[in-house]
Amino acid sequence: MPSPTEITVTQLSRLIGLPGTPVLIDVRTDHEFKADPHLIPAAQRHPSTGAEAWCGRYAGQPIVVVCQSGGTPSQAVAARLRHEGFEAQTLEDGYDAWRELRQPLVRASKIPPRDDEGRTVWVTRARPKVVRVACPWLIRRFIDPRSVILFVPPAEVAGVVEHAKATPFDVDGSFWSDRGEKTPFDVMVEEFGLDIEPLLRLARIVRGADTGRLDFTPQSAGLLATCLGYSRMYRDDLVQLAAAMPQFDALYRWSRDAVDERHS
Repeated sequence: MPSPTEITVTQLSRLIGLPGTPVLIDVRTDHEFKADPHLIPAAQRHPSTGAEAWCGRYAGQPIVVVCQSGGTPSQAVAARLRHEGFEAQTLEDGYDAWRELRQPLVRASKIPPRDDEGRTVWVTRARPKVVRVACPWLIRRFIDPRSVILFVPPAEVAGVVEHAKATPFDVDGSFWSDRGEKTPFDVMVEEFGLDIEPLLRLARIVRGADTGRLDFTPQSAGLLATCLGYSRMYRDDLVQLAAAMPQFDALYRWSRDAVDERHS
């Protein structure tokens, strides 16, 4: 049984991708990280010393600290965070246990550069409908919960990419764009290495809604209808995104836990 200041892999895995996921801090050494350059979904790397310099970014949020094996580095950081007033735990047996139990991992090489506050910055066209909501949902739940999402007029995307050092998505010619029948959401799931069944199932729903192939999955027509509804309810794209996030949370939770449940 883990101590009160530890969380097991099984317990943490049930939280990944959900709105209440704790902040995940990876304190593996550079040598350890280079040997296996992956991250637990939504984790961010920090050194195992000087926590007082960066912990303010996560004020008011519970934290789980991850080191290679759950030993001294994560224990020391978590103890310091608790001293600073945080609710902080360590991952029992660390990153090694997470990988050994074949839990999802993100390819760190695919994560764009971060700004001075440690956030990834993304830009896309204004007035989102389906994919331009689905992709930010994926980014914030599995890649970077603190990510900056910029919605701008189509003609301004290229300029904002340069000015804000932002990564474009769902923009023609960008890396995170359509590839044949694959939507940018499909591409993100694939490129980040998040090819777990719940996300693959959700990607099929998104693909049907985004491409107008409403018979692609039974859920695609409903997703398109609600996304179009949200786009008409809100003039502010960021307010629309915030309102629509729970819809994707619910679809993900259904995809993960409830696909076999039926009601007469």
